[in-house]
Parts: sequence; structure tokens; C-alpha cells
Amino acid sequence: MNRFDYVRPGTVAEAVQAFGADPAARFIAGGTNLIDLMKYDVEKPGKLIDITRLPLGEIEERDGGLRIGALVTNAALAYDARIKERYPLLSSAILAGASAQLRNAASTGGNLLQRTRCYYFYDTATPCNKREPGTGCSAIGGVNRIHAILGASDQCIATHPSDMCVALAALEATVQVSGPQGDRAIPFAEFHRLPGNEPAKDTNLAPGEIIVAIDLPAQTFATHYTYLKLRDRLSYAFALVSVAAALDLDGQTIRTARLALGGVAHKPWRNGEAEALLQGQTATRKTFEAAADLILREAKPQSTNGFKVELARRAIVRGLEQAAAGTPQSQSDKRIQ
Repeated sequence: MNRFDYVRPGTVAEAVQAFGADPAARFIAGGTNLIDLMKYDVEKPGKLIDITRLPLGEIEERDGGLRIGALVTNAALAYDARIKERYPLLSSAILAGASAQLRNAASTGGNLLQRTRCYYFYDTATPCNKREPGTGCSAIGGVNRIHAILGASDQCIATHPSDMCVALAALEATVQVSGPQGDRAIPFAEFHRLPGNEPAKDTNLAPGEIIVAIDLPAQTFATHYTYLKLRDRLSYAFALVSVAAALDLDGQTIRTARLALGGVAHKPWRNGEAEALLQGQTATRKTFEAAADLILREAKPQSTNGFKVELARRAIVRGLEQAAAGTPQSQSDKRIQ
């Protein structure tokens, strides 16, 4: 283990001040990802700023929606009665990820900051632009079965691993942050980045900024929703493809549609054109297939993950059908037909 300094601030302002301008500093809460990265020598922080004592552990009513403190655990969030009743899509997504033990430790803010599970990112003996900019991407032309089919670049084809973030993207959450320049709100669609020419940057957080809360809007999609996660094994595996689908229906007519994909890109993937195509249409399989085709028309599979295109198409259609029928995906049923 590399040597590092350790501090435990009592306020958000103290935490931001403790970070200072030190690029080697890292905030730590549950540590369910950061500690692994430190063990693998992927992350070598010179300072750990323990934020677990900050007053960020509550879920509060806010403007008709809810404000979730960054230190609320994934388990507490998934099982909160208000979340289960008003935002069941979010609860379902969280319960589809990790294990009960990890959900008990992992924080809501930390979930947004998970790093990719790309094999080469974790293997320090191989080139990786995300880990060491300018060294190359070993996944391109390598073992890339789990990698991106949308939004990738010639610098990186890694995918974002979170389930919770896919649901938050569909719900159009807002991330509240605090930093050296003060407080600001980041729409969820703008929080994570595509790799482009800077794949080492996962988010649009400025240096020293800390997540303090996540705001959920008043519109909840509590009836017509589903979170469908497809993976190699039923338990404790990351998504090959996941779908968060949410519909507002007037009879069988779609008034509003929200659709986000996981496991296919460097960030939770939404396509505004596809959502606009669904609006005003009848909730039929043909309509859903048209939306799926629109989303996947720009797909660029790699040498060993071409199956993801058809898998994603079927998952989108099935997810929308389940949402329209008001029959959300059961955690015991992960088959694709």
C-alpha cells in the first residue's frame, strides 16, 4: 500500500479546503470502488479526505421531489418508503446492482463516481488511456466483449458500470456540488462525459468539487416503468446491457417517454430523438422497435461485442413493453425472448 495522508473534516467547506489544489487527493466515503483501485495500484492518492462525518446522510422533500444526501447508502435509498412508492425505477435499479453488503456500504454520491470495470484499466501492465493518457487503448483490438457500442472514441471504448446512474439519467436528476468556486447544480445528462480525446476524465466535476446531494424532480413515473438488466450471471455482475424505461401514458398514447441505457457507453446513454419519436405515438411493439432502431443506428461494435447491438435492441423493446403494461421487470427473471 502506498503511503498517504488522512484527514476527516466536519463540514463540506472543510472538506473542500482540505482538497485544496492537490491533484493526488481523493474524497472517500464507502470506499467500495476506491479501495479496490488502490489495491490494484490504479489509484495512488497522496491524501484521503474522509467525508463520512459530513451532514449529508438525509433524504428530504424538496420542490415536490426529493433531495438525496450524498452519504445516503445505496441500501437506505433503495428501501426508503418514499423512493419505493414515488421513484420505484430508482429502487429497482439499485437492487439490481452489487450485493447487499456492498449496498450497505456504498454511498449515493460515490455511486456516481464509479470507474469503469474494463479489464485493461485494472491491469497496470497494459496500456490504457484512461489510466495513463497517451499510452493507447488495449481494449481496441483486444478482449472487448463488455465494451461500448455507442459514444466511444479511438482513445477509449470503456463503459460506465453503474445501475443507479441509468435510472437517475431517465429520471432527469440534478447533481448538487460544492467546490472552491462555490455551489452549483449539474443536470444529470451533463455530469458524466464521453471519452473523446480525454478518456481519463469520467465527469465534469471541477478539481476539488464534492457531490453534496442529488435532486429528484416531481415527475416520478411510478406506474409505467421498468429496469431491465442483462448480464452473464444473475448475481453480482455488471450489465452487458441495461434499460431504464419510463412512460407517461394517456390510455395507450405516450405523452412522455424517458429511456436510458447502461452497459453500452462511457456514460448512461439517452437519445432525445428516440424519446421524441415515442411521444404522441401508440404504445405498440412496432413503435418501440422504431425507437430501438433509431437509438442503435449509430452503434459501432468492436471485434467481439457485436452481439450487444441485437441484445440492446431486444432489451429496449422489452423494457418499453414492460413499462407500458405496468409490469416492471422481476429480479428473478432476466431472460430475453
